[in-house]
Amino acid sequence: MKKDMKRTVLCLGILFLTLCSLRAEEYKAYLFVYFTGNDKAEEAIRFAISYDGLNYRALNDNQPVLSSEEISSTGGVRDPHILRGEDGKTFYMVATDMVSANGWDSNRAMVLLKSTDLIHWTSSVVNMQQKNLPGYEQLKRVWAPQTIYDAKSGKYMIYWSMKFGEGPDQIYYAYANPGFTDIEGEPKHLFLPENRKSCIDGDIIFYRGKYHLFYKTEGHGNGIKKAVTRSLTSGHWKEYDQYLQQTDQAVEGSSVFPLIGSERYVLMYDVYMAGKYQFTESTDLLHFRVIDEEVSMDFHPRHGTIIPITVSEAERLERVWGNARKRTVYRVFEPENGNPVIKGFYADPAILYAYQTGRYYLYPTTDGYSSWGGNSFKAFSSSDLKEWKEEGIILDLPSQVKWAKRNAWAPCIIEKKVNGAYRYFYYYTAAQRIGVAVADHPAGPFRAGDQPVVDQLPAGVTGGQNIDPDVFYDPRSGKTYLYWGNCFMAVAELNEDMMSIRPETVRVITPKDGTFREGTCVFYRQGKYYFLWSEDDTRSEDYRVRYGMADSPLGPIQIPDNNLILAKNPDLGIFGTGHNSVLQIPGKDEWYIVYHRFCRPDGIHMGDAAGYHREVCIDRMNFEADGTIQKIIPTLEGLGKKVSEKAMDEVR
Repeated sequence: MKKDMKRTVLCLGILFLTLCSLRAEEYKAYLFVYFTGNDKAEEAIRFAISYDGLNYRALNDNQPVLSSEEISSTGGVRDPHILRGEDGKTFYMVATDMVSANGWDSNRAMVLLKSTDLIHWTSSVVNMQQKNLPGYEQLKRVWAPQTIYDAKSGKYMIYWSMKFGEGPDQIYYAYANPGFTDIEGEPKHLFLPENRKSCIDGDIIFYRGKYHLFYKTEGHGNGIKKAVTRSLTSGHWKEYDQYLQQTDQAVEGSSVFPLIGSERYVLMYDVYMAGKYQFTESTDLLHFRVIDEEVSMDFHPRHGTIIPITVSEAERLERVWGNARKRTVYRVFEPENGNPVIKGFYADPAILYAYQTGRYYLYPTTDGYSSWGGNSFKAFSSSDLKEWKEEGIILDLPSQVKWAKRNAWAPCIIEKKVNGAYRYFYYYTAAQRIGVAVADHPAGPFRAGDQPVVDQLPAGVTGGQNIDPDVFYDPRSGKTYLYWGNCFMAVAELNEDMMSIRPETVRVITPKDGTFREGTCVFYRQGKYYFLWSEDDTRSEDYRVRYGMADSPLGPIQIPDNNLILAKNPDLGIFGTGHNSVLQIPGKDEWYIVYHRFCRPDGIHMGDAAGYHREVCIDRMNFEADGTIQKIIPTLEGLGKKVSEKAMDEVR
């Protein structure tokens, strides 16, 4: 029996190596199948193509290639997995049938799809609870299905995680029927760790005569581990203790694929709370190194898979859904000058000097998402305004905010002493409403309020959005005010708890010169209240900052002559300068403006996409003797050079 098993495994290994050798010559491209987020419109299957396995371009302008409404029972699909069949020309795809807005324990089904050209797909929904199997009335969720060919049975195995009642998530399997429209028989256990704790997001690859299962430890580490077996259905797995992800942040949705014609394998995974993907490589599927600097994407994927495809298949996909090779991707490198001050795409910066720690803190919008689709916020800290340390995600909408899961924009923050202890009140935009979160440290952790602070337009306002909050403490009255608005400027007094506004104090104080768009910023200096705002659209190269002055935090706002103080500098390739905050160095009449601009040098060539590929800068702000603000020339130097950088490259 053992000899027969060894012979079978040896034959499988030889067959696999032979197929890989043949296909290494044939396959010259890669197909990335993914979804993009937790909004229903984002829970759909999308495609991207690469010709080197590392640089990917979205097809169909990063829009779905299949309608979730037509193929699913919930109207949304997540976690798509694609497999090329053993005949080399049939493709099998499976996905979670789920809309996350309905709750993480809301789904009971998966979607099965089949195609012979990657363009036209047949589909069917497999609802596990409707099969009336014993105990399935306690089924809570059906997550992240995948498919692998089991040579021993000669069938396609579908495996996925399920949770029953209060039990752990476990990975189950069943064989697909010949038409790939349903499963055969009752699902059986495939894998549960020896510690009997939950595991999800299984991904299996056949490598050197063994099946390697990569899985996520759900609820007790949120990392990627591995188990290995010689027979998929034996129940005998060798488990490895170490976590394989190369980050200390939470990850999920791992997937392994080979780089064509090499001994290199890529393990990628979704760093979901940070809103990014990480790519690593290995030659033994046990030791991995990060290769993010080699990778570029013009989209932000969630939990996807990649398979090799032929050039003709890639060209067919491009004919139907757009030429991926002609798209432009913008990569971010370490800044060489003082501006931008932090690496990456960020916008709408708020700045704070924290007396508790004696450090400066930046709170930007996490940028780089199509149509401003980010859903989490980060913070950065510095002792000198030049070198900045990332403090990580301080607020994640999907996991922390009950009333909104999308469009995390334009925060602001204030430090207050409450009963002798420092507290930090962080106001932010989410789903075009304004919320608040509270922390005892400027880097968090922040606790989100249960309700939005602002969710209705002010009386008499019929257009615009409740976005872009700014918080201001009035040293004269001791009151604290919240400002907000797009296409209108509103203000209201905050209650003592800082968690709500006094509705009777809401006023609309929009500047009368017709230039106000958004991004209110208020500060006080030498008896005057200064109001700064952004003019035009953030996607415009002429996005810029104007200001006014008042004798009260409630206005009326007086418009000085030449009130345009920050605008583009074409000679330096600086465009789209706007949405600012202002910093006064404690105890000094020394002031700085913190703002965003288009990323350099590519932003000016990106069209509307420049409006969500922005970067954060700081420049000095000076005043005339009469208190008016001098015109600010945006610079590359900022406050001085930091570490050296490569300039941002345009990759075509």
